[in-house]
Amino acid sequence: MRGKQRPRPSPNGRQIMPRPTKPEQPSTTQPPRQEGAPERDAARHLAIGLLIGVVQEGRALDEQDLPPAAPHVRARARRLTLAILRDLQRTDAVLAPLLRKPPPPRLHALLRLAVTEILALGAPPHAVVQAAVALARAEKGGSAMAGMVNAVLRRASRTKPEDWAALPLPRLPGWLRRRLTAAYGAAALPAIEAAHHAGAPLDLTLAPMPDGEKRVLILALTEVTGPVQPLPGGSVRLSTRAQVSALPGYAEGRWWVQDAAAALPAQLLNPRPGERVLDLCAAPGGKTMQLAATGAQVTALDRSAPRLARLQENLARTGLQADVICADALDWAPPAPVDAVLLDAPCTATGTIRRHPELPLIRKPADLQALAALQAQLIDRAAGFLRPGGRLVYCTCSLLPEEGEAQLAAALARHPELRLMAHPPLPLGTPSPAGGWRTRPDDPALAGGMDGFFMVLLEKTPAPST
Repeated sequence: MRGKQRPRPSPNGRQIMPRPTKPEQPSTTQPPRQEGAPERDAARHLAIGLLIGVVQEGRALDEQDLPPAAPHVRARARRLTLAILRDLQRTDAVLAPLLRKPPPPRLHALLRLAVTEILALGAPPHAVVQAAVALARAEKGGSAMAGMVNAVLRRASRTKPEDWAALPLPRLPGWLRRRLTAAYGAAALPAIEAAHHAGAPLDLTLAPMPDGEKRVLILALTEVTGPVQPLPGGSVRLSTRAQVSALPGYAEGRWWVQDAAAALPAQLLNPRPGERVLDLCAAPGGKTMQLAATGAQVTALDRSAPRLARLQENLARTGLQADVICADALDWAPPAPVDAVLLDAPCTATGTIRRHPELPLIRKPADLQALAALQAQLIDRAAGFLRPGGRLVYCTCSLLPEEGEAQLAAALARHPELRLMAHPPLPLGTPSPAGGWRTRPDDPALAGGMDGFFMVLLEKTPAPST
């Protein structure tokens, strides 16, 4: 997710707990555990921890450190957690008639996981219930709760598929719905929420390579994931999600994961070979690699050392070059003015909810005010780093005008030396009436959608004399 601000948690929904009924005893005629069950249980255990981190502690998934596990187990745990979060409101609607007060947080998370597996992912109910009961028993004092877990999940698993499908799609928090309605109209809101619920496909940005090598790479990806769709702007979209590190070309650095919309700001900046380009708030490095691939002299700056470690790993894997600096852009300055700056500013990341479904649970209105103030400060710093005639791309992965169009208008009022630059239409998205360019997750022009971004290209001219 975007940004360095750390939002605090807020309660998620009403509190629920089991009704006092005679518990059903765990079945003694369950089918034998399937081969590979230990790995599935390990992924479930990790997923429960991730869900606790979001719901109880208000931490984004990318901010949570997983215990050591095989890459495919970690990947499955993340997929399970994303599925739980996308359907959390519907899962709680199924559990609500069966519970009256909340069980301990980990058992509550276990129930949500199991219901998601059965109803949203179509897993065999018997196997899921058996696994959930075993995981419940493994918790401290969980033996006393195993009967409740068994009874609740057996009743929940009787939910008919058509009844599950008829449940309303998850709604965004009221404060966010009001702002999006004001920005895009009430008719757009259901489409945005539906795009969030659908999730995000896996888009790749390809490293520069001859056309023949590109065809061979796409053929290899196709054999693993099914058809690979070329997208406007040069990205490619996989038809199925997969373990990223196991895909063809990953180890060789032939591509990196980057949403098609996230690839547009670097294209908008359009750096030329040899130009001195500064990438502010650069980690984890998708835009840095795009800039470096053009032959520009790139400096990547970010204040998060762990995130910069990921950026350096990506640079090493792809063989691309950039100077990497761990510093706060509000305290740091380049030794000389630069030709271009890409400022991907910290924001609420409301344009990425389809791939970060935890954001509606952990963001709050106060975050917007603090982040908008930080964005203005960063724009001021970036403008000061430019030489006369230099270019600035300001972008945020936000759907909120306060972090896009309003920031642009305020920046132009503060900086008479900045002006909007004309540019050809970008391959995705539409011009914003207030200036700049917007992409939205519900854009019907691209099947599977894209992240929501605001971006604008500015030029620094000599300040007018007073």
